[in-house]
Amino acid sequence: MTINNVANAYTTYAPSKQLFTQESNTTTSSSSDYVTDRVSISVEAKAMAKEQEIQSRLDAIKGKPVVARTREEIEFVNSNDKQLVHISSKDPQTLTAEELDYQQKAGGFVNTMATLSASEKALYNELIAKGDYEAAAGMNLIALSRTGMEGQEVQLPNGGTFNPMNTEITAGNIRKFFQYMFVDPTGETNRRFEALATYLEQHPTNDKQS
Repeated sequence: MTINNVANAYTTYAPSKQLFTQESNTTTSSSSDYVTDRVSISVEAKAMAKEQEIQSRLDAIKGKPVVARTREEIEFVNSNDKQLVHISSKDPQTLTAEELDYQQKAGGFVNTMATLSASEKALYNELIAKGDYEAAAGMNLIALSRTGMEGQEVQLPNGGTFNPMNTEITAGNIRKFFQYMFVDPTGETNRRFEALATYLEQHPTNDKQS
């Protein structure tokens, strides 16, 4: 074979070799991307499985009252319930009715907020939004007074009776009924009730006198 023939032969076959090299690189790159995707999906799947495991345990623990929970279970809920962590980071007196309701349920405490109607919760949130925390505390006392009553009549010191569950929250009913459910020598309870009654008097759209 002459030198020219050799040169011609090299020129003829060289592009094929280059093409093979490019295809090889492409195949290697695609394979690398595939492995990366597989690893990424695997990490995400493990994270999702972990979240589901945490949520399942949270649901199981929150199905128990606080007295039936171990210290470890209480700490687990306080650390892993993201919404509870967020609520607990706030100033307690600024919590809305919905936040208090969630906190009470998640913490396994007595759920006083469940005794308030939708309109009463709206009133509570209005008080919080306006910063009238004393009046809101009065609402909390009424919610507490209704807890566990299940329609029972309450005997008042003056001999009267009333059902706190179906008694409307008005200035008149607060002074006539609700404030007598608590005995507090410090006077703090009466101050809170009076703050609520005064607010209702100043906002007649919320107050239907009995």
